[in-house]
Amino acid sequence: MEIKLSFLGAAQNVTGSRYLVEANGKRILVDCGLYQEHDLKDRNWEPSTIPPGEIDAALLTHAHLDHCGLFPRLVSQGFRGKIYGTRATTEMALVVMADCAKINEEDADFKRRRHEKEGRQGPHPDVPLYTVEDVEQVPPLFQGVNFNEPISIGEGIEATFHEVGHILGAATIHLKITQGEESRTIVFSGDVGRCDMPILNDPDPIGDADYILCESTYGDRLHGPQADIPSELARVINDTYQAQGNLVIPSFAIERTQDIIFYLAQLLKAHRIPPINVYVDSPMAVKVSDIFKRHPQLFDYDTTQLMRSYRMPNLTMVRTTAQSKAINHVRGRAIIIAGAGMCTGGRIKHHLIRNLPRRQNTILFVGYQASGTLGRLILEGEKKVRILGEEVQVQANIERISGFSAHADKQELVSWLKTVSRPPRHLFITHGEPEAANAFSEYVTETLGWQNSVPKYQDSVTLQ
Repeated sequence: MEIKLSFLGAAQNVTGSRYLVEANGKRILVDCGLYQEHDLKDRNWEPSTIPPGEIDAALLTHAHLDHCGLFPRLVSQGFRGKIYGTRATTEMALVVMADCAKINEEDADFKRRRHEKEGRQGPHPDVPLYTVEDVEQVPPLFQGVNFNEPISIGEGIEATFHEVGHILGAATIHLKITQGEESRTIVFSGDVGRCDMPILNDPDPIGDADYILCESTYGDRLHGPQADIPSELARVINDTYQAQGNLVIPSFAIERTQDIIFYLAQLLKAHRIPPINVYVDSPMAVKVSDIFKRHPQLFDYDTTQLMRSYRMPNLTMVRTTAQSKAINHVRGRAIIIAGAGMCTGGRIKHHLIRNLPRRQNTILFVGYQASGTLGRLILEGEKKVRILGEEVQVQANIERISGFSAHADKQELVSWLKTVSRPPRHLFITHGEPEAANAFSEYVTETLGWQNSVPKYQDSVTLQ
């Protein structure tokens, strides 16, 4: 029995997820994600270790950019195999990649003009990493799959997708490889979600596995007691409503926005908040929400019951620039959900310019704010911030609600790992910064006693 496994991304870092399995004369890629850390972005431009035309098939765990974002470049360089993913994942991945391509094109044009003005050349050509046209070549290669239904990838190679929470359609992938009388199952965790979160079912048990690749994004920490999100959200809404102000929520387009809408619907149905106009002002979030509506079979019991019994009033999905600009005239008693989640771009900046200076308004953060981002500056108490070239006074109330994280923490990851039928031959710890991955490795050794390791970028191992 011989299987080669290579770690081509998300190895001692959090983005750029990419693994290559070579077995039975086939080469199979698991995820093809974009690097997003500033110091690692050059890797996006590097030629593929294996010529793309020599890769037979690809498997996609879920639709976040750091897992799907380099597929257009792979296809433009010659990949012609099938890309297997759940139907919700393939639909959302197309939205995510198209948005990324548009940003790539805009950034390349900006850099070209700046470099011409400065009379210099950057480290890479002033062209997009990939274009909208490149993205349009990907959908014909998508092959939608159902959860829990094995699919044949090649002779003696079978893949099964299992629910893992995190975001709609996200999967853990079981890759079973048979050679003669022997078989081995490799489990790719993708990103592991948390239990008892809105909309999605809890992660499935692992079951049988000989080798496991497990993410470790939060492998060095605990999320702490989960806040009573509905009560906290009701308090913030009611306080802002009494002050006759607007509530502005910077939010990520995938899952976070839909979670907020779920909680708002619960609160409205229970009459815990007053009827209030809600605007979702994010083109990507609107498209993703449409995809959610097409896949109600993936919702958990509570969400299914809520949808059957209640239709949320006064919800406007903003689809045009004109509609977005019209929100600027709303002077009070509205909820505005807009991207981006860290206030680094998108329509949220325009809403902050208009709502930050008014004391009766509230800005509510529901996600992580990275160091140096506009969201982090506001959250840390800056009294004046620069947005789109303007100096803006921060007079609004600033609130934060924790508990929205879509990633399992170290205890939750171990609880998920314990659902394996027997201890695996080896656990590979991936998709985490070195401190988090190494801390999780030690935690696994202490709590489970399993043999494990933290692979480095481009490491390869032979699985027996």
